[in-house]
Amino acid sequence: MHQLMEARDERRLLRLQAQLASLKLLIIDELGYVPLSQTGAELLFEVFSQRHERGSTIVTSNLPFEDWTSVFGAERLAGALLDRLTHHVQILEMNGESYRLKQSRARRPKGIEKAGDDPPHDPETGEINDS
Repeated sequence: MHQLMEARDERRLLRLQAQLASLKLLIIDELGYVPLSQTGAELLFEVFSQRHERGSTIVTSNLPFEDWTSVFGAERLAGALLDRLTHHVQILEMNGESYRLKQSRARRPKGIEKAGDDPPHDPETGEINDS
């Protein structure tokens, strides 16, 4: 998003969009982790629209599709984006323990903590619950 916004401000957006459209594979990781500005959402929509049926795109997100409106700020924009993204798509839904948390536990020296002493965490996100 930052690259798209900077390119727009520096009047080189068309060049960056052409580069992104020509990639064989574009990976957008953790979409929805941070809400997008209206301009950012519109620029990202353009990238997806230009790539539609021209190149492979992988998108990772921890949000269900119905929550994407909160990320893109507009129901119509989120709907149009999902329409393009879900056309000719394979959706892989993965649930389970965070691999980062699992690796962290594996690195702990033995005997420091008992298995039951781990702080409570969300098994889907791996986030530690402070409450």
